Amino acid sequence: MSAFMTPQTLATDEGTPPPSPLKKWLPVALGVVLVVFTAMLPLLNISVPGVFPGPTYTPGTLQLLAYAMLISALALSYRIIFGVGGMLSFGHALFFAAGAYGLGIALEMLAPATLPSSVIFFAALLITLVFAFVLATVTGALALRVGGISFAMVTLAFAQAGSVVIRRNPGRTTGGDEGLALDITHVPDALVGVVNTRNLFWVALLILVIAYLVALWLEKSRAGHVAAAGRENELRVRVLGLRPYLVKLLVFTVAGVLAAISGMGYLLLQSTASPRVATADFTLTLLVIVVLGGVGMRWGAIVGGMIYTLLDQRLTALAGSNAVNSLPGFLRVPLSEPLFILGTLFILVVMFFPGGIAGIGKRLSDRKRPATTGGKGAHDEPA
Repeated sequence: MSAFMTPQTLATDEGTPPPSPLKKWLPVALGVVLVVFTAMLPLLNISVPGVFPGPTYTPGTLQLLAYAMLISALALSYRIIFGVGGMLSFGHALFFAAGAYGLGIALEMLAPATLPSSVIFFAALLITLVFAFVLATVTGALALRVGGISFAMVTLAFAQAGSVVIRRNPGRTTGGDEGLALDITHVPDALVGVVNTRNLFWVALLILVIAYLVALWLEKSRAGHVAAAGRENELRVRVLGLRPYLVKLLVFTVAGVLAAISGMGYLLLQSTASPRVATADFTLTLLVIVVLGGVGMRWGAIVGGMIYTLLDQRLTALAGSNAVNSLPGFLRVPLSEPLFILGTLFILVVMFFPGGIAGIGKRLSDRKRPATTGGKGAHDEPA
C-alpha cells in the first residue's frame, strides 16, 4: 500500500480516464434547464390528469409540487448519511422536526419584539439553524461512538425522545397532538396565504437546489471521499492515518442542518407542524424513498421523493373514489390502501431494479455498451 495514497484514490478507480468536456458539462446544462423549467411552472398552464389536481398555475398543484420538492430535499439529506457515509439512521426525522418546530417556536418567542418584521423573521431562521446544528452535532457525536445496528438504535432513541417532548407540549410551546400553528406576525406577506403559493413554490425549489448543491459539494470534497472510503473499509482509512469519526460527524451534521432547512420550508408551506414529522415512521419513509429512487445516484433521491409524494397523494384520492368502491372485494380492499400499493411498488423495484428507478437508464445503457477490458489481461496481445 502506497504511503502517498490520498482519499480520492480510496473511492475512485486510478485507471479511469478523465471524462470528456461534453460528458462533464452536459449534466450541468441539463440540470440548469430543468431548474429553469421547474421555476416557470407557476407561469404555465400544464395539466396532467390523474397526477396533478389541476393546471400547474393553480394553488393546489403548486402546493403539492412544493411539498414533493421539500420531501425530495429531505431525502437528499438522508442520502448523505445513508449513501455517502454508510450510516443507517432511524432518527433523521428529528432534524426535520427541529427545523419546523424550531422556526415556529422562535417566531412565537420573538413576536413581542419591536424590531422590524424582516429582522425578526431572519433572526428566527438563524436561531433555528443554530439549534439544528447543535442538535445534529450532539446527536452525531454520541451516536457515532458505536456502529452498525447500535448506531441506528441510538438515533432512534433521540428521535423517540424528541417525539415525546413534542407530544408532551412543555410550556405549551409545541401544541401537543394538535400540532404547532405558524405565527405569521413577522412572516413576510409574500409567504403568507393561498394567493402566495407561487412564492412558496419557488422557496421550496430553492431549498431543493441548495440541498443538491451541498450534497454534490460534500460528495466531491476530501471529506466525502474519506466518508465513502470508510463506508467500504474503515480499517484501511485508519491505517492511512485518517480519522473517519470526525468525517462521519461532519457528514451527519451537514445532513441534519439540511433536513432542518427542509423542515422550515415545510412549516412555511403548510402553516402548521404535526407530531408525525418527528416519528421513526417518517424516517423509515425517507429510507424507502432513497432506496426507491436509487442510493447510488444523487438525483435518485429527488426522483424517489417526487414519485413517492405524488403517488401517496393521488392514491389517497383514488382510494376513496367511486371507481374503486364499485370494484369486487378482492380488488377494492387492496386498492383502497395506498400503503399497500406503495409497498408493492417498493418490493418490485428492489427485486427487479436493485439500482432504483434512477438506475434503470444506467442498467439499459450498460447492456447496450460492448464489453471492454481494462489494463492487460488474458486477451491482451504482447507488446
